Amino acid sequence: MPGSTPKKRLLLIGASRGLGLAITEEYLQRGWHVVATARQGSGTALHGLVGTAAGRLDIEIVDITDPVAVTTLRERLGSDHFDLVFVNAGVKNDDRETIADVATEEFVRVMVTNALSPMRLVEAFQDLVPPTGTIAVMSSGLGSVGTNESGGYEVYRASKAALNTLMRSFAARHRDDPRTLLLLAPGWVRTDMGGPDARLSIQESIPNLVAVIEAQQGKGGLHYLDYLGRTVSW
Repeated sequence: MPGSTPKKRLLLIGASRGLGLAITEEYLQRGWHVVATARQGSGTALHGLVGTAAGRLDIEIVDITDPVAVTTLRERLGSDHFDLVFVNAGVKNDDRETIADVATEEFVRVMVTNALSPMRLVEAFQDLVPPTGTIAVMSSGLGSVGTNESGGYEVYRASKAALNTLMRSFAARHRDDPRTLLLLAPGWVRTDMGGPDARLSIQESIPNLVAVIEAQQGKGGLHYLDYLGRTVSW
Protein backbone atom coordinates (compact mmCIF):
# COMPACT_ATOMS: atom_id res chain seq x y z
CA MET A 1 0.00 0.00 0.00
CA PRO A 2 1.27 3.51 -0.78
CA GLY A 3 2.52 5.20 2.35
CA SER A 4 2.52 1.99 4.40
CA THR A 5 5.45 1.25 6.71
CA PRO A 6 7.64 -1.62 5.46
CA LYS A 7 7.55 -4.63 7.71
CA LYS A 8 10.63 -5.16 9.81
CA ARG A 9 12.54 -8.30 8.96
CA LEU A 10 14.15 -10.90 11.22
CA LEU A 11 16.53 -13.71 10.32
CA LEU A 12 16.33 -16.17 13.22
CA ILE A 13 18.84 -19.02 13.26
CA GLY A 14 17.56 -21.94 15.34
CA ALA A 15 13.78 -21.73 15.55
CA SER A 16 12.49 -25.30 15.53
CA ARG A 17 11.50 -25.53 19.21
CA GLY A 18 11.80 -24.02 22.67
CA LEU A 19 13.06 -20.46 22.84
CA GLY A 20 13.55 -20.17 19.08
CA LEU A 21 9.98 -21.18 18.34
CA ALA A 22 8.70 -18.76 20.97
CA ILE A 23 10.83 -15.95 19.54
CA THR A 24 9.35 -16.64 16.10
CA GLU A 25 5.83 -16.44 17.49
CA GLU A 26 6.57 -13.23 19.39
CA TYR A 27 7.95 -11.41 16.36
CA LEU A 28 5.09 -12.59 14.17
CA GLN A 29 2.67 -11.20 16.74
CA ARG A 30 4.54 -7.90 16.54
CA GLY A 31 4.03 -7.75 12.78
CA TRP A 32 7.54 -8.65 11.65
CA HIS A 33 8.43 -10.78 8.64
CA VAL A 34 10.47 -13.72 9.92
CA VAL A 35 12.90 -15.96 8.07
CA ALA A 36 13.42 -18.82 10.53
CA THR A 37 15.77 -21.77 10.25
CA ALA A 38 15.60 -25.36 11.40
CA ARG A 39 17.73 -28.43 10.87
CA GLN A 40 16.65 -31.07 8.37
CA GLY A 41 14.00 -33.30 9.93
CA SER A 42 13.08 -30.85 12.69
CA GLY A 43 10.78 -27.85 12.85
CA THR A 44 7.37 -29.53 12.76
CA ALA A 45 5.95 -26.98 15.19
CA LEU A 46 7.62 -24.17 13.24
CA HIS A 47 5.99 -25.29 10.01
CA GLY A 48 2.70 -25.29 11.88
CA LEU A 49 2.95 -21.49 12.21
CA VAL A 50 2.99 -20.89 8.48
CA GLY A 51 -0.77 -21.11 8.09
CA THR A 52 -1.45 -18.32 10.58
CA ALA A 53 1.47 -16.06 9.64
CA ALA A 54 -0.25 -14.31 6.72
CA GLY A 55 2.75 -14.85 4.45
CA ARG A 56 5.19 -13.36 6.95
CA LEU A 57 7.08 -16.58 7.80
CA ASP A 58 9.65 -18.24 5.57
CA ILE A 59 11.47 -21.37 6.71
CA GLU A 60 14.99 -22.31 5.66
CA ILE A 61 16.88 -25.51 6.43
CA VAL A 62 20.43 -25.27 7.75
CA ASP A 63 22.76 -27.10 10.10
CA ILE A 64 24.88 -24.35 11.66
CA THR A 65 27.81 -26.72 12.20
CA ASP A 66 28.04 -27.43 8.45
CA PRO A 67 29.99 -24.61 6.75
CA VAL A 68 28.77 -25.68 3.31
CA ALA A 69 25.13 -25.49 4.45
CA VAL A 70 25.74 -22.04 5.94
CA THR A 71 27.33 -20.82 2.72
CA THR A 72 24.45 -22.23 0.70
CA LEU A 73 21.91 -20.43 2.87
CA ARG A 74 23.84 -17.19 2.53
CA GLU A 75 23.77 -17.58 -1.24
CA ARG A 76 20.02 -18.27 -1.21
CA LEU A 77 19.37 -15.08 0.74
CA GLY A 78 21.30 -13.07 -1.82
CA SER A 79 21.02 -9.33 -1.25
CA ASP A 80 18.15 -9.61 1.23
CA HIS A 81 18.30 -7.37 4.28
CA PHE A 82 17.25 -7.82 7.90
CA ASP A 83 16.67 -5.34 10.70
CA LEU A 84 17.72 -8.10 13.10
CA VAL A 85 19.84 -11.20 12.69
CA PHE A 86 19.45 -13.34 15.81
CA VAL A 87 21.55 -16.50 16.23
CA ASN A 88 19.73 -18.63 18.77
CA ALA A 89 20.89 -22.17 17.91
CA GLY A 90 22.82 -24.11 20.54
CA VAL A 91 23.08 -27.37 22.46
CA LYS A 92 23.60 -28.53 26.01
CA ASN A 93 25.43 -31.54 27.41
CA ASP A 94 25.17 -33.64 30.55
CA ASP A 95 25.06 -31.01 33.31
CA ARG A 96 26.98 -33.29 35.67
CA GLU A 97 30.02 -33.69 33.44
CA THR A 98 33.09 -31.79 34.58
CA ILE A 99 36.14 -31.04 32.52
CA ALA A 100 37.75 -33.99 34.30
CA ASP A 101 35.44 -36.56 32.74
CA VAL A 102 33.93 -35.11 29.54
CA ALA A 103 34.91 -36.96 26.38
CA THR A 104 36.98 -34.97 23.93
CA GLU A 105 34.39 -35.54 21.19
CA GLU A 106 31.62 -34.17 23.40
CA PHE A 107 33.67 -31.14 24.40
CA VAL A 108 34.34 -30.40 20.73
CA ARG A 109 30.66 -30.85 19.83
CA VAL A 110 29.48 -28.36 22.43
CA MET A 111 32.20 -25.81 21.65
CA VAL A 112 31.68 -26.00 17.90
CA THR A 113 27.90 -25.69 18.18
CA ASN A 114 27.73 -23.03 20.89
CA ALA A 115 30.76 -20.84 20.16
CA LEU A 116 32.40 -21.38 16.77
CA SER A 117 29.30 -21.91 14.63
CA PRO A 118 27.27 -18.91 15.91
CA MET A 119 30.21 -16.60 15.25
CA ARG A 120 30.71 -18.01 11.77
CA LEU A 121 27.07 -17.16 11.12
CA VAL A 122 27.57 -13.63 12.43
CA GLU A 123 30.52 -13.23 10.07
CA ALA A 124 28.64 -14.70 7.11
CA PHE A 125 25.39 -12.73 7.50
CA GLN A 126 26.54 -9.43 8.96
CA ASP A 127 26.44 -7.67 5.61
CA LEU A 128 22.67 -8.26 5.42
CA VAL A 129 22.15 -5.97 8.44
CA PRO A 130 21.97 -2.20 7.76
CA PRO A 131 23.75 0.41 9.92
CA THR A 132 20.57 0.90 11.97
CA GLY A 133 20.15 -2.85 12.54
CA THR A 134 20.99 -5.32 15.29
CA ILE A 135 23.01 -8.52 15.45
CA ALA A 136 22.08 -10.66 18.45
CA VAL A 137 23.41 -13.96 19.75
CA MET A 138 21.78 -16.10 22.44
CA SER A 139 24.25 -16.44 25.28
CA SER A 140 23.47 -17.36 28.89
CA GLY A 141 24.00 -16.05 32.37
CA LEU A 142 26.13 -19.16 32.79
CA GLY A 143 28.57 -17.62 30.34
CA SER A 144 29.52 -15.01 32.91
CA VAL A 145 32.95 -15.73 34.37
CA GLY A 146 32.54 -13.10 37.07
CA THR A 147 29.39 -14.60 38.58
CA ASN A 148 30.50 -18.24 38.50
CA GLU A 149 30.76 -18.98 42.20
CA SER A 150 28.79 -22.23 42.29
CA GLY A 151 30.42 -24.23 39.52
CA GLY A 152 28.42 -26.87 37.68
CA TYR A 153 27.47 -26.93 34.01
CA GLU A 154 31.19 -26.69 33.30
CA VAL A 155 31.34 -27.47 29.61
CA TYR A 156 28.21 -25.48 28.77
CA ARG A 157 29.51 -22.53 30.80
CA ALA A 158 32.82 -22.70 28.96
CA SER A 159 31.11 -22.73 25.57
CA LYS A 160 29.05 -19.64 26.36
CA ALA A 161 32.04 -17.85 27.88
CA ALA A 162 33.92 -18.61 24.67
CA LEU A 163 31.00 -17.28 22.64
CA ASN A 164 31.03 -14.07 24.69
CA THR A 165 34.76 -13.64 24.17
CA LEU A 166 34.49 -14.19 20.42
CA MET A 167 31.62 -11.72 20.16
CA ARG A 168 33.64 -9.19 22.12
CA SER A 169 36.53 -9.68 19.70
CA PHE A 170 34.12 -9.20 16.79
CA ALA A 171 32.97 -5.93 18.36
CA ALA A 172 36.57 -4.81 18.82
CA ARG A 173 37.30 -5.47 15.14
CA HIS A 174 34.21 -3.41 14.22
CA ARG A 175 34.56 -0.65 16.79
CA ASP A 176 33.36 2.02 14.32
CA ASP A 177 30.31 -0.02 13.26
CA PRO A 178 27.09 1.78 14.28
CA ARG A 179 25.03 -1.41 14.55
CA THR A 180 23.87 -2.78 17.89
CA LEU A 181 25.49 -6.03 19.01
CA LEU A 182 23.79 -8.10 21.71
CA LEU A 183 24.67 -11.11 23.83
CA LEU A 184 21.44 -12.17 25.49
CA ALA A 185 20.76 -14.22 28.62
CA PRO A 186 17.13 -15.44 28.57
CA GLY A 187 17.16 -16.78 32.13
CA TRP A 188 16.60 -20.37 33.15
CA VAL A 189 13.50 -21.27 31.13
CA ARG A 190 11.30 -24.36 31.16
CA THR A 191 12.05 -25.87 27.73
CA ASP A 192 13.47 -29.21 26.58
CA MET A 193 16.91 -27.70 27.08
CA GLY A 194 16.16 -25.89 30.34
CA GLY A 195 14.26 -28.78 31.90
CA PRO A 196 11.07 -28.94 33.98
CA ASP A 197 12.62 -27.41 37.11
CA ALA A 198 13.62 -24.14 35.48
CA ARG A 199 12.51 -20.96 37.22
CA LEU A 200 10.89 -19.15 34.28
CA SER A 201 8.13 -19.98 31.83
CA ILE A 202 8.61 -19.09 28.18
CA GLN A 203 6.03 -16.32 28.60
CA GLU A 204 8.02 -14.84 31.48
CA SER A 205 11.20 -14.79 29.40
CA ILE A 206 10.67 -14.28 25.68
CA PRO A 207 8.33 -11.27 25.47
CA ASN A 208 10.64 -9.45 27.87
CA LEU A 209 13.72 -10.53 25.91
CA VAL A 210 12.22 -9.22 22.67
CA ALA A 211 11.35 -5.94 24.41
CA VAL A 212 14.99 -5.64 25.48
CA ILE A 213 16.16 -6.14 21.89
CA GLU A 214 13.80 -3.47 20.62
CA ALA A 215 14.86 -1.06 23.38
CA GLN A 216 18.51 -1.43 22.33
CA GLN A 217 17.90 -0.65 18.65
CA GLY A 218 20.06 2.21 17.47
CA LYS A 219 22.25 2.32 20.58
CA GLY A 220 25.26 0.73 18.89
CA GLY A 221 28.10 -1.16 20.50
CA LEU A 222 28.15 -4.50 22.31
CA HIS A 223 25.83 -5.19 25.24
CA TYR A 224 25.56 -8.33 27.41
CA LEU A 225 22.04 -8.23 28.85
CA ASP A 226 19.50 -10.49 30.51
CA TYR A 227 15.82 -10.81 29.67
CA LEU A 228 14.96 -7.83 31.87
CA GLY A 229 17.56 -5.59 30.31
CA ARG A 230 20.03 -5.84 33.18
CA THR A 231 23.73 -5.86 32.35
CA VAL A 232 25.37 -9.24 32.93
CA SER A 233 28.89 -9.29 34.34
CA TRP A 234 31.54 -10.54 31.95
